[in-house]
Amino acid sequence: MRWEDGRRSDNVEDRRGSKVTRGVVGGGVGTVILVLVAMYFGVDPSFLLNMASTESSRPGVTGSAARPADENRMAEFVSVVLADTEDTWRELFRQGGNTYREPKLVLFTGVVQSACGTADAAVGPFYCPGDQKVYIDLAFYQELKNRFAAPGDFAQAYVIAHEVGHHVQNLLGVSDKVHAAQSRASRKDANRLSVLQELQADCLAGVWANHADKARHILESGDVEEALNAASAIGDDRLQRQSQGTVVPDAFTHGTSEQRVRWFNNGLKTGDINQCNTFKAAQL
Repeated sequence: MRWEDGRRSDNVEDRRGSKVTRGVVGGGVGTVILVLVAMYFGVDPSFLLNMASTESSRPGVTGSAARPADENRMAEFVSVVLADTEDTWRELFRQGGNTYREPKLVLFTGVVQSACGTADAAVGPFYCPGDQKVYIDLAFYQELKNRFAAPGDFAQAYVIAHEVGHHVQNLLGVSDKVHAAQSRASRKDANRLSVLQELQADCLAGVWANHADKARHILESGDVEEALNAASAIGDDRLQRQSQGTVVPDAFTHGTSEQRVRWFNNGLKTGDINQCNTFKAAQL
């Protein structure tokens, strides 16, 4: 992925090394697979983070001078990708007669306090609609490479674009509608709504990639395969099979590997946000 010459975003909060004191996160998460999915990839924080007890934090932003060069390079990469999503979605919202409000992206180490509660690195990258911020511990990218066998800078960019996709959903009112419907639904139906929302975020990530490449020619050979591999690696069916040996579709919250790949590809090929309406799709 060509990114070194890209613009750096002004919306990155570097909280790496900040001290956060927290109580024990509450138990009783419903199903084991929900915990696993939350560990492996950014899940709607209301499913997990809201169970955190009241926390206290010591604010502070840590400079990058004392950090390893490869970590600082990764932080710079994240800043460039975020800036690229800003440029893309600002233009797409303008074309639709709307104004895009840019999210903040918080880099943290180990544990972080958000408007959705306190989370540790095991939760993975997530978006909190309460403060309109994306949260990422850079250690997740090493896990994406080693644990999920999904290396590559464009695979890493896909993760950011997916979380920014949740921000787009929030701005468009999709998130509020989903949460309202989930509050009235059974666990099975609530999970299905979560799948629809997550697959739409995958499609929106593809829309970003389409427009970013047309405008700034960011893609190199193999980049698309990296993103598709990452999407496949974190499908609910694959995660369930790896963790428990069986697949329980009613417990899916993000979609199968095939579905995630299909919807990302749909956004990538069309570049059309109107083609990302998973809620009315005849086939997921």
